[in-house]
Parts: sequence; C-alpha cells; structure tokens
Amino acid sequence: MALSARPRPRSVLALDVGRRRIGLAGCDPLGVTVTPLPPLARARFAKDLSLLQSLVQQRRCEALVVGLPLDSNGQPTDQAEHCRRYGQRLALALDLPLAWVNEHTSSWAAAERHGLHGDRSGRLDSAAATLLLEQWLQDGPEPVPAAAL
Repeated sequence: MALSARPRPRSVLALDVGRRRIGLAGCDPLGVTVTPLPPLARARFAKDLSLLQSLVQQRRCEALVVGLPLDSNGQPTDQAEHCRRYGQRLALALDLPLAWVNEHTSSWAAAERHGLHGDRSGRLDSAAATLLLEQWLQDGPEPVPAAAL
C-alpha cells in the first residue's frame, strides 16, 4: 500500500508568478477551502514583499506554494527559472517554507474552468494559483525550509 503524499494541513499562500502580475490563492488552516485572492501587480521586490508580508500575516500563512512552468517534458523553462529565483527570495525574506508545483497547464486549465480565456485583469492569474494550491493539497510535496533551498 502506497503512503499518501498529501502535505499536512495549514494555511498556505500559493503564487502564480508572472512578469507583470502574481496570481494569489490561499487556503484555510485545515486545507479544506481554497480561495482565489486579488492578484498583485508586480513592482520592485521590496514593494511586492511589503504587500505579501501583510497578506501572509493577515492570513497567518505557514508556507508558500509557487508554480514552476515546466515544459511538456518536465524541464525548466526560462520563466520557471525566474519563478524559482523569485520564490526562493520571497521565502527567505518571509522566513517561510516553500513547495514547488508544476504549473505546465495551469493557466489553460484555469481559463477553461472559469471561462477566462483572454483575461487581462489578473483573475486568470489568481484562478491558476487556485489550481496550483488545489494540486499541492492533493499531491504535495511537503514545503522545505527556505534556508535549505
């Protein structure tokens, strides 16, 4: 019998990191309800950090989940490297553990599920973050301390 890879429940913030916006989603401490949150318009890292720090404190987040856009072969893309650097920097600054989720088709799946094809408002980004968080709650992995990244 295989052991479940589900991570332990906790309040988590999921990020779909883009060059212009960051889609956001959060879950409750029991990992039952996943909620899309208003997207964050990207600015300097210090401003992003300030806004995200406030959100993390308000939601009492215990971990971050960041999507990595891998290609169809599971290999990192240029955007995946950007997301990895941003996620690591953010996790260190917030002193939160971090888990990665393959987001190869999350934007397409979110657009299909929510009828958001062509959306430029940021709703699609947060819908994608919602899918990332749902995937993480189902499959893990357990977040790793930021200092170990």
